[in-house]
Amino acid sequence: MSDELKRLDRLVGTWEVSGGAIGTTTYEWMDGGHFLIQRGLLEQHGHQVRFTEMIGHEHKFGEEPGTDIQSRVYDAEGNTLDYVYELEGDVLTIWGGFKGSPAYFRGTFSTDGDRLAGDWVYPGGGGYQATLVRRAS
Repeated sequence: MSDELKRLDRLVGTWEVSGGAIGTTTYEWMDGGHFLIQRGLLEQHGHQVRFTEMIGHEHKFGEEPGTDIQSRVYDAEGNTLDYVYELEGDVLTIWGGFKGSPAYFRGTFSTDGDRLAGDWVYPGGGGYQATLVRRAS
């Protein structure tokens, strides 16, 4: 596991989501520690979305692992979405599709690491504020 991927360990746990989407999401390591799995149930604009996301370095058959931390989201309606994760200090950026995309989330962890607040930004305007608060274990 790369150091960059290990830093995402601060996401492990169950989070209450509020803002433009409301619900719960849980992050846990897959056996072996090469992938972080996010499972969630969110409601946005009266529509429920259940999803699973696999986060890690892409490692194609016969090739070396990629350097970016990529993910793919699978939802219960059959949609797939791709993201790139980047954590610098306390700032988490989740790029929609590719690093540098005009669609992204950028949020900052609180000092104790139990709150992540930021904004989803979409091209042409729009987006929404999101706050995640870790549930006590």
